[in-house]
Amino acid sequence: MDTVYYLVQHMLPVAIALLLVALGGMFSERSGVVNIALEGIMLFGGFVAVLFVYNIQGSTMNPQVMLMLGFIVAAIAGIAYSLLLAFAAVNMKSNQVISGTALNMLVPAMILLFARMAFNSNGVTTNVSFYIRQVPGLSQIPVIGNLFFTNTYLTVYIGIALLVVATIVLYKTKFGLRLRACGEHPHAADSVGISVPKMRYWGVGISGLLGGVGGYFYAIGVLDSNLNGRDGVNGYGFLALAVMIFGQWKPIRILFAALFFAFLNILGSSIVLIPWLYSLGISSTFYQILPYLATLIVLVFTSQKSRAPKSEGIPFEKGMR
Repeated sequence: MDTVYYLVQHMLPVAIALLLVALGGMFSERSGVVNIALEGIMLFGGFVAVLFVYNIQGSTMNPQVMLMLGFIVAAIAGIAYSLLLAFAAVNMKSNQVISGTALNMLVPAMILLFARMAFNSNGVTTNVSFYIRQVPGLSQIPVIGNLFFTNTYLTVYIGIALLVVATIVLYKTKFGLRLRACGEHPHAADSVGISVPKMRYWGVGISGLLGGVGGYFYAIGVLDSNLNGRDGVNGYGFLALAVMIFGQWKPIRILFAALFFAFLNILGSSIVLIPWLYSLGISSTFYQILPYLATLIVLVFTSQKSRAPKSEGIPFEKGMR
């Protein structure tokens, strides 16, 4: 059971980061805008938030309060950066894939330049520990306490709360209905008075919020509050895109897809804890590439049945039908 506890405890922070970024991509694409820029948004939001924590870490503030303040900063930074994509896609009607790719390429260069000038390094690292050894009371619950309330991060619980909110917003509100309509039949939505450009701005903005927060949570739970422009977020923005597609643009399915890919990721660094796998003598490198190999396999077998929003990636022209 100790191995199971270890795997779950280390899998959840990775899964939550993937989940939030994939949910962000879902909101953008449900509105009709393809968001390839998730990698860049993750890195930008995460870096700005970690930089913020770096500048307040000398205070007597509780680490979990710092985490929440960083959460707000990451959300704002993610929204701000995503608006560049929204402007290019909605106002300029540019190719959304090319615009997103350009934004992905811009962030690492910006971070490297800034970090070299400010710290003479490739990035920024804080010395604040956000690790929660035990959640008082809840950690004493048999089995569940060890799985979910021991050796964890506050980010896990925030991520689950954001999943619930995202699901309710998407399926139980007028806003969610309008957003989905703009991604499926934008001209029909326009004919009943819905502003398609406005809704697409909202979709991309929410995508930026969740992407920035996902990048920050990834920096905390996986990189130990360290982000740099050289390594970035190790391709997790693109992995989140695969999670979103595997989850068919639906929140609950995206959750299970994120857990699946996160488990494969943790497996690569924990193989010595599983005797029967370790005894096979397979190189650890193979297990480390499993998440990306699984991404390719999953996309190959699910692409035929994939049901993307009908109008994603298509610029909205009000006069056309």
